Amino acid sequence: MRRFLIPAIALAVAATSVPHLALAQGRDRGDDQRQEEAAAKKRKQKEEWSDVQAPLPQLRNAGPCPFVKVLYDAARYTEFKEGREASANVGYTGEVQGISATCSYKDAEPIDVAMQVLFELGKGPQAEGRTKSYRYWVAVTQRNQSVITKQFFDLPVTFPEGQDRVYITDKINHIIIPRAAMTTSGANFEVLIGFDVTPQMAAFNREGKRFRVNVGAVAAAGDAAARQ
Repeated sequence: MRRFLIPAIALAVAATSVPHLALAQGRDRGDDQRQEEAAAKKRKQKEEWSDVQAPLPQLRNAGPCPFVKVLYDAARYTEFKEGREASANVGYTGEVQGISATCSYKDAEPIDVAMQVLFELGKGPQAEGRTKSYRYWVAVTQRNQSVITKQFFDLPVTFPEGQDRVYITDKINHIIIPRAAMTTSGANFEVLIGFDVTPQMAAFNREGKRFRVNVGAVAAAGDAAARQ
């Protein structure tokens, strides 16, 4: 069980309005095809990032909950021996597979967010031993603006004998976000999560590169079979 504490602060957040978008009529076949492709891409993305955990119970709030999401640059953790990006050089790896979150607040109370994070963790041919302590962070921001607070957590993992992949769900029961006034809703805030990555790891993620969590072990097994 984790606890996330934020210093008492006063936040003044201005509400913004979003104009309604009018849909054009009489779309041609090209428009329909583009929409189908966009829908297919959205379905694929949902499958890749879907939450495979049971959702947390929803609570009655005075308004919407903060947006909770993974920062793309820190969504995956991949170690490379000597910094060389090759499957045979993979050490320990990790990926945030899903988040389940809920919140509660009313009157002038602060927002209390609870979340569960599902991690998929692996070890490649360059991993040393069966134990690894991963480090990740949770940050609260004003939406699309500055970070209010950021806290780090350690996630110790022991891989069972003969296994190169494990799933772990970590829980943070209380992320307390003070509000400037009763009219300040949760939609003005974001809760972000990510691994504590090096600049090289962040660049690797930002460029869209990726290996399967256990790709190094699979590649090593294939190389060994080829040498026989």
